[in-house]
Amino acid sequence: MNRPLVITDCDEVLLHMVTPFRGWLDEAHGVEFRLGPGHDWSRSMTRREGGAQLEMPEMWNLLGEFFDTQMHRQSPFPGAVEAMAKLGEHADVVVLTNLQDHRQDARARQLADHGINLRVYTNQGPKGPAIKAILDEFSPSRAVFIDDIAQHHGSAAQLVPHVSRLHLCAEPMLASHIECAHVAGHAHARIDDWHTALPWLLDRIEGKTDD
Repeated sequence: MNRPLVITDCDEVLLHMVTPFRGWLDEAHGVEFRLGPGHDWSRSMTRREGGAQLEMPEMWNLLGEFFDTQMHRQSPFPGAVEAMAKLGEHADVVVLTNLQDHRQDARARQLADHGINLRVYTNQGPKGPAIKAILDEFSPSRAVFIDDIAQHHGSAAQLVPHVSRLHLCAEPMLASHIECAHVAGHAHARIDDWHTALPWLLDRIEGKTDD
């Protein structure tokens, strides 16, 4: 029998993203990042001088520049490195990140620099199809998916409903603003810290708890 499989997101799950991104926007571009209710990125960035709101093309360009030049600013959340190591004793663990494909190697190196040596898959859009493809590759005995964005849990629930799904947003700045996939019925649990999440995950990959 094949090993269980854990598929985890990276930004705001394993590594801080919005906090270093906000600091860099302020320092390098004079842009204030403020995320309000609904996790609405389209209204999140304004010029400090004049208060003009950035248009989406410029926002996407800045986000791309951050990932191309500033990934060294990102650091792991408490317990994330240890959780990945512990899960790796019991299951195969991979990262599924919504970055463009040309950033795949940079993401893998970034994680390895923090002691997280995992295979990285890149994706654009809802993650359900990518999760299904990874499951087809590994044929695991059971599987768990971890992500901070409710949309991806909805996509997974639709395409791979047998996968256990944990909604985890470790970034306090975001956690209270995002839609909860557990409340929506698309995730089996919502846990926003690794110390609490790890026992929940181990129970599922070891088959001790049925969803």
